[in-house]
Amino acid sequence: MPALKLTNTLSNQPSSNGGSVKTLSDVLVELGAISSDVASKIKFTEVQTGRPQEEIIKSQRIVDETQLTKAKSVLYNVPYIDLDSVPVSPEALSLISQEIASRFKIFPISVDPGLRQVVLAMADPLDLGTIEFVEQKTGFSVRPYWAEPSKIDTLVSTGYATSLAKEVTEALREVGGKGDVRVLDMARTGLIREEKVAQIVTHILNFAVKSRASDIHVEPQEKSTRVRYRVDGILQEKLTIPKELHDALVSRIKILSGMKIDEKRIPQDGRFNFRSEVEEVDLRVSTLPTAWGEKVVMRLLKKTGGIPDLPELGLRGSALKNLQDSILRPHGIILITGPTGSGKTTTLYSIISKLNTTKVNIMTLEDPVEYKIPGVNQVQINPAAGLTFASGLRSFLRQDPNIILVGEIRDQETADLAIQASLTGHLVFSTLHTNSAAGALPRLLDMGAEPFLLSSTINAIVAQRVVRKIHNDCKVEYVPDTHQIEEVQSVLGGLWQAKGPIKFFKGQGDKDCSQTGYYGRVGIFEVLPVSEKISRLIVERATAADIEKCAREEGMITMKQDGYLKVVEGITTLEEVLRVAQE
Repeated sequence: MPALKLTNTLSNQPSSNGGSVKTLSDVLVELGAISSDVASKIKFTEVQTGRPQEEIIKSQRIVDETQLTKAKSVLYNVPYIDLDSVPVSPEALSLISQEIASRFKIFPISVDPGLRQVVLAMADPLDLGTIEFVEQKTGFSVRPYWAEPSKIDTLVSTGYATSLAKEVTEALREVGGKGDVRVLDMARTGLIREEKVAQIVTHILNFAVKSRASDIHVEPQEKSTRVRYRVDGILQEKLTIPKELHDALVSRIKILSGMKIDEKRIPQDGRFNFRSEVEEVDLRVSTLPTAWGEKVVMRLLKKTGGIPDLPELGLRGSALKNLQDSILRPHGIILITGPTGSGKTTTLYSIISKLNTTKVNIMTLEDPVEYKIPGVNQVQINPAAGLTFASGLRSFLRQDPNIILVGEIRDQETADLAIQASLTGHLVFSTLHTNSAAGALPRLLDMGAEPFLLSSTINAIVAQRVVRKIHNDCKVEYVPDTHQIEEVQSVLGGLWQAKGPIKFFKGQGDKDCSQTGYYGRVGIFEVLPVSEKISRLIVERATAADIEKCAREEGMITMKQDGYLKVVEGITTLEEVLRVAQE
């Protein structure tokens, strides 16, 4: 067991520089946290004062808490655990009370009932007295991990408050012993009282609303069920639930969503509303059979908060002006491009809201209708009933529209109909899955659209991604290295002139942003207005690279440039822009 190995390492630990055994400062040098000169000074102070190296490092704040914890983990051969990324296990929390966790600075991570073992994050895994106490109290052997004391304190105060220890323990008790190999089907067997599972589902949804999640993933694994939340575009694992409760959990969600609970072989879709203490959300639910059971994904759509306007989304300067000029034309096509999850629908809704007056008839064809906009005629496609983007668009033209929104151009028929609609005096908006604005034109040509028609109908193409914003409450500045400065200067060119010393920003991470350093999202955009030169290139079937080169010569700011401008302004970080916009 690691804890016993520690004592040997610890007993050999010299108090001065005389021994050959590695010291804390040596490990910090190996990890790149400090230089060898700083290590020598620490050792010299240790010899002069007789104080341990750890005390010297802490008092002089030579490294941060995480670096120090990782160094101790290496030195004493106890694995380190990052508490920011571990999910809360209600089963583990039911073993150790909050009072004990707080008093001994420990936090139970997970439990293996088969091995009768509990994984424990500890502020001091060398404290064999605490390990012995926990083992006697729980009847489980302890597998200790090293973690930062401040993160343990945070998890003890928040983890117990938001956990489902009581509900899960009671629900498990009703399932019966581990030896029972029974399939839980709440509707058929009634093994678990409905209110227990309802409480677990309510907790999962409540936490999602409070943490600003856009999606919830309930995923069956071999030994447990994990619950992940997509917050600001990134999935975070926050909860693990015993495998025995999975089927009952899925059945409860299916009942709420109006799905068939006895059909587990095919994917199903449904929706329901959830009113939390904070707000009401609409949930779109999808189930999918996997090797370990049914996976459930719930998309949260807020009913409150309204649709942001274009500057709020992150559009500004020439990009905003070009897009505003394009949408004010009475006819033509405006395309929004980007991969799934890049905010295309939000941008379209923002534009539609701006154009929405009593003087125009706006019709939308969507898959699915995500937000309902008063005064706009929104239609959801239904391929099973024969209502596709193409057939819907054909019937729209008989409904006397001024503005048409087609959710996506997927095939030649839809592309041709969109072009015909714009030629007959309608303003058409749609989306396309391409990586850049210029890439949309060759894509439409590949679908079979005529180049001379495209050149005369397309007003503008917008490409976009979403990046996480730095959390203002924990924002700190830092001096970037030479390579980063050169990269930003080479991409931005004449768009940015540094005044004085160059400083970028990042988030340190705090309780409100779940230690990520990010809070909220903003778009990065490139807007390509179709000028005369670009019209000629479309007719000549020019490549995306040639079209982009011409657009840049005419003043288009690329997505990467827009992202880097937001970096130097302290809105986001270099890493975020490279994560979404690196070619």
